[in-house]
Amino acid sequence: MSFTKKLSAAWDQSQSLLMVGLDPDVTRLPDEIKDHPDAIFEFCRRIVDATAPYVCGFKPQIAYFAAARAEHQLEDLCAYMRENYPALPIVLDAKRGDIGATATQYAQEVFGRYGADAVTVSPYLGADSVEPYLQWGDRGVIVLCRTSNPGGSDLQFLITDGVPLYLRVADLVANKWNTNGQCGLVVGATFPNELAAVRKAVGDSVPLLVPGIGAQGGDIAATCAAGCNAQGTGMMINSSRAILYAAGPGHWTESAAQAARQTRDAINAHR
Repeated sequence: MSFTKKLSAAWDQSQSLLMVGLDPDVTRLPDEIKDHPDAIFEFCRRIVDATAPYVCGFKPQIAYFAAARAEHQLEDLCAYMRENYPALPIVLDAKRGDIGATATQYAQEVFGRYGADAVTVSPYLGADSVEPYLQWGDRGVIVLCRTSNPGGSDLQFLITDGVPLYLRVADLVANKWNTNGQCGLVVGATFPNELAAVRKAVGDSVPLLVPGIGAQGGDIAATCAAGCNAQGTGMMINSSRAILYAAGPGHWTESAAQAARQTRDAINAHR
């Protein structure tokens, strides 16, 4: 099954647009597992088990694993998710951007080694930097467009012939690169006006990965109003720290599950 079909099925089956980001900060791991030899895997596994009923997928951030020399734990985590939650897409947040043989190797890493359903990539080296990922026709390629960080405006909001650069990227991805129907765009919840502009530009069929709610302060109601397609889906609304490190009276896994459930419900109330 292709990434886009898998994602569409996950939206329908889970009745959720929430994607949980797996950003395991080794300084914030719970005491009960922090000394475990595979503590990062164990932390993420328990988060996955706790939140799976409330999500449309998971987004591991590769930097957190690589910085801790835990790439093998990321491999094990992806294998665990594929085996136990095969209906939920895995989006590997790697933000790769290179060309030629190097990009080909990155694609092999993401889709071959880790078995991810989709990957985030940078568009700024052009079509040939994205092509190696597009060769994996059943996988998703999610291109950075209007990111959630304030500094994104330094480049993404530059005007080119009267059109901001992020909309140029959106048009390029939707109308030239998306020949196999496998592309998506990253657009931050912190910029709902630009999110609405991207949705208008690309239509209903291009999925949007939307970071920025939770710890970054993006508004759920504004995000849903701006980014949902005509079917009330079309987005993977990501929350990471607000769920991973949720505070609550119960066990940390219970707190994460409660935060995920509340976030899903808040999203559903506005779509």
